Amino acid sequence: MKTVVKNNVIVYCTAITAIILLISGIIISILVGAADINVAMVLKSFFEINPSKEDLIIQTLRLPRALIGALVGANLAVAGALMQAITRNSLASPQVFGVNAGASFFIVMAFAFFPNLSSTSLVFIAFIGAAVGGITVYSFASGGGMTHVKLALAGITVHLLLSSLTQSVIIFNEQAKDVLYWLVGSINGKTWTHVHIILPWSLIGLLVALSFSRSISILVLGESTAKGLGQKVDRIRILAGILVIILAGSSVAVAGPVGFIGLIVPHIVRRLVGGDYRRIIPFSALFGALLLVYSDILARFIAYPFESPVGIVTALIGAPFFLYLARKGRNIKQ
Repeated sequence: MKTVVKNNVIVYCTAITAIILLISGIIISILVGAADINVAMVLKSFFEINPSKEDLIIQTLRLPRALIGALVGANLAVAGALMQAITRNSLASPQVFGVNAGASFFIVMAFAFFPNLSSTSLVFIAFIGAAVGGITVYSFASGGGMTHVKLALAGITVHLLLSSLTQSVIIFNEQAKDVLYWLVGSINGKTWTHVHIILPWSLIGLLVALSFSRSISILVLGESTAKGLGQKVDRIRILAGILVIILAGSSVAVAGPVGFIGLIVPHIVRRLVGGDYRRIIPFSALFGALLLVYSDILARFIAYPFESPVGIVTALIGAPFFLYLARKGRNIKQ
């Protein structure tokens, strides 16, 4: 009994701390930039209509950018948690599984051949690309039994293939050259339009993922155990796959293929709150938002006062973490 109470106290304290850090990160994100803005200006802009230059910067540039960072981080982290659950593979993530690369390739193709497409249409194209990339990797990795090594090899192969095709399209098509900065993963210059595009998909994906988190926890115990407990395993996997496509695809459509969030965050969350996905999913959303918001803040200091893509920071953090996971191999617990 004491152990349960202690664990609950730790979970609640972790949640409160993370929420405070996220709110602080959003405020810091609004403060940091070429224009000099202080905390008083930020708080005043939330409660008063002020047609000043600083208020305009806060409301039209920095606040939507911070919100996009939180939404994209939450989406990618939950997508990674779902992928690791349904594959029972600790290396699974939108980037490793080719989901990000597939969405990026299809979006670049759309930029090249259909430059007048709306941002809303690009989201649906990203969904198609994410599905193609993920299914391709899964098909190659699952033949003869999926292992960590096979998943990594299949994912890297498909990722490199799609990345090469994407670069070829950019080289041979002038209209696609504008997406080079976006391809690294960037939330710079995002506006309320982008918030309105990603918000409905984020809410749908995150709420549905949370609603069947208990089924995911049972699935992780093993397919035979899940079936014995009355779970429809195939339906759960299909629904989880659709959610991954929605969450990762909408994020790539808005912010580009930001890497490693979906790989890092679920592992950190499992260490903090345990293996119950009723906790892993909401905490992954919270910590994913936290990681990307602070990564974006750090990215602004790489070449200050000029902007740098947030994907640079997530890659610097995520690449060593990926190598660590690959080295540990089967010793990693889901």
